Amino acid sequence: MPSWKLVSGLCLFFFGSLVAAVGVGYAMVGIPSENTAAKSQNNVYYWSNGDQMVATGTGANRQNITIDQIPKAMQWSVISAENKSFYSDSGVDPMGIARALANMARGGETQGGSTITQQFVKNTYLSQEQTVTRKFKEMFISIKVGTSLSKEQVLQGYLNTSYYGRGAYGIQAAAQTYYGVDAVKLTPSQCAFLAALLKGPTYYDPIGATNIDPAATSAANRKRSEARWAWILEQMHDDKRITDAEYQTAVKKYPMPQGLKATKGMTGQISYLVDTAKKYVLNHSNISQTEFDQGGYQIYTTFQKDKVNALSAAVKKIQKERIDPKKRNLDKYVQFGAASVVPKDGAIVALYGGDGYENGHFTNNADTSGVPVGSTWKPFVLAAAMEYGTYKTDGVGISPLSKYNGDDHLKVRNQDGTYVLNKDNSIFYQNNESKYPWGYISLRKAMEQSINTPFVQLGMDVGNSKVRDVAKASGILDDSFATLNPSFAIGTSTPSAIRMADAYATFAASGKQADPYSVTAVKEGGQPVAGFTKPTVKVAMPENVANNVTNTLENVIQNGTAENAKALGRDAAGKTGTTDSNKSAWFVGYTQQLSTSIAMFRENPKDAQLLSMNGTAGVASIHGGDIPTAVWTEYMEAALKGKSDPGFPDATKIEKVSNEDGAPTPTPTPVITPSETPSETPSETPSQTPSSTPSATESCQFSWQCSDDGGTDGGSSSTPTDTATATESSGTSRGSDNGGIFGGSTG
Repeated sequence: MPSWKLVSGLCLFFFGSLVAAVGVGYAMVGIPSENTAAKSQNNVYYWSNGDQMVATGTGANRQNITIDQIPKAMQWSVISAENKSFYSDSGVDPMGIARALANMARGGETQGGSTITQQFVKNTYLSQEQTVTRKFKEMFISIKVGTSLSKEQVLQGYLNTSYYGRGAYGIQAAAQTYYGVDAVKLTPSQCAFLAALLKGPTYYDPIGATNIDPAATSAANRKRSEARWAWILEQMHDDKRITDAEYQTAVKKYPMPQGLKATKGMTGQISYLVDTAKKYVLNHSNISQTEFDQGGYQIYTTFQKDKVNALSAAVKKIQKERIDPKKRNLDKYVQFGAASVVPKDGAIVALYGGDGYENGHFTNNADTSGVPVGSTWKPFVLAAAMEYGTYKTDGVGISPLSKYNGDDHLKVRNQDGTYVLNKDNSIFYQNNESKYPWGYISLRKAMEQSINTPFVQLGMDVGNSKVRDVAKASGILDDSFATLNPSFAIGTSTPSAIRMADAYATFAASGKQADPYSVTAVKEGGQPVAGFTKPTVKVAMPENVANNVTNTLENVIQNGTAENAKALGRDAAGKTGTTDSNKSAWFVGYTQQLSTSIAMFRENPKDAQLLSMNGTAGVASIHGGDIPTAVWTEYMEAALKGKSDPGFPDATKIEKVSNEDGAPTPTPTPVITPSETPSETPSETPSQTPSSTPSATESCQFSWQCSDDGGTDGGSSSTPTDTATATESSGTSRGSDNGGIFGGSTG
């Protein structure tokens, strides 16, 4: 056993060493200044060729003010909300620090300073990393600040260095950004709102921040903000920092801030390029939003200036030719979103996000959610059928020449043969846009004419979960998938234009997929920030499945709903899409070099709800094969000018033909010899002959593509009676007419 002298000596040595270490640490740290912290810098963005795109940041949006210029209501709002004992405590919460250190040591979530003094100290660090070393340093500085600066100096520093969102650092910048006034003129109600932002502007600014977190919607943020604003006012009242009369006046009306404003250089498409690149940096690094907005970073993007300009010019040209809101009310609120991605790489070379921040459009339409994609979803259904087969084929993929019933208003079957039912137990029917009785036609023909009923039943036969798996492997994100009901097969999901371009790039790349990316490198002080590598290229689907999808989509351009894209004059594949009630229209198409998606929709600016485009542009309805395809063709012609036309790899025939139950079995044509002249010739004349018929003949790159159907996708009892079926077959699940539970289906 050690003697008591040894034990005592060791204890004294340990205690003395600890005191010495604390003393050294205390002596070595300096007191922070809000003037030093105010030296924020711009972030500089570069085009893909290294030329500077724009320099933007918070350097000009910050101005320190003295405590006498900060309203008492602002001072007391943060004290009542965050640190009631501010004027009596030492500036350090030992228990809070101990909890934070213990939590970090266990690898748990990080925790910030619990006093205003500690938060002021943390704000002055350009590095916001949560480490034990930094926490100790913060503690030493906080102790020194608490003994060296007055409470007014600490509070002034805290309010001058805090981040309020929208690029505003400090209370003066926040007052101007949110209310257009100097801080000294803020009302108690406005002060409580700004104090609420200190909880986290991403989630408490009612403008929303879905570009950072999909959960930070405008509605959700408004609810959170109002609740905290009201609570802060209540705390101020309880603490007797505002009078009864001031409290009653303040809580009468939520002080809604003014809208976003365009900052210098953030005009045209630049604003959306910066938005996209910033989102990518925050999602692919350890850089926090606060650190990023403090500036000093160089961001090297994938955007190509000539292609960005070409895409914007294409939208503006077609918009000017076709959309006239001064002439037609139904042309108001029409918007476009577009993106262009490199297959086998994932680089986003161009996007179109809207009319620009300077015109009050702050939502990035290239990365928006909530716009259904319609029939541009059908290629994923076909790909799933070719890869996995149906419940009848034991996992053997089926051919695009498999035949399904293309008639209008059909009952949809489950895999056990029962009919799909609505909530009221009535039978669910799927409709097409045209009532023409196509009869049993090949999936290839159904894709060409964008007929809904075959793909809805095919989705049920394959299993819509398999369709979802194929779409996800191609690049579609989980949070954009719709409910797996029958209408899922015809495009009720809402991926962004960026993700649709990337998913179709998987077909262009013969099944190889790379996630879309917009940033190749980030540097700080000339040194690379870790975490920016090109996305890994992976196999999303068998090569031949992708090539057969491409071959089928080439036919959509050559003979189907996207014939307007033939004006491009080179090998291309694509699919049109139009949604229920004509609320959106899409075209997604590609060559081997580029995959580009174009979305068109109308949106109510008051509530962001989609509006019908029936009557827009002076036509009965807008289809994907019309304006969106025109924009796509205009852009792709410019983007690919001078480039070669490599075409696409050959597709190998998928042998398995699995027709829908009820499809007629082809009868072999008898060989007629001179001695066997039939007494009468079987009539092959359709029961109804159209006066104007769209082309029913498929473009066949290989003989096998037409051999099963005699070149016409036979099986239809007659041919179309009007040319409307040659455009988009935009259908509906009759959710309203039949009590359907799957309303909102698309065509």
